[in-house]
Amino acid sequence: MYAIYKGLQKPLVYKGFKGKFIGWGIGSLALGLVGGGLTGALTNMYLGGTIAVIAIAGGLTFTFYRQKDGLHDKTRHKGVFIHPLHLKKNYADPSP
Repeated sequence: MYAIYKGLQKPLVYKGFKGKFIGWGIGSLALGLVGGGLTGALTNMYLGGTIAVIAIAGGLTFTFYRQKDGLHDKTRHKGVFIHPLHLKKNYADPSP
């Protein structure tokens, strides 16, 4: 057997964003630029720039606050769960 280096087992970090949130940040940048560019092309350049800045800042802020919940945020329900059994007998009857 050979020893295999598996890394540090830590998520990738770039500019404060970790793991999947790097993609969320890039997505918010892209959507803000496209939305601002379309708004600027169709209406007014200054309005498009303002829309782009607001959309990018809002998207990055949303991504940053969602990141505080962790990479694997799961819903944790407290209580007792009773699952009903719905079993059917579907095997063939061997008697004639």
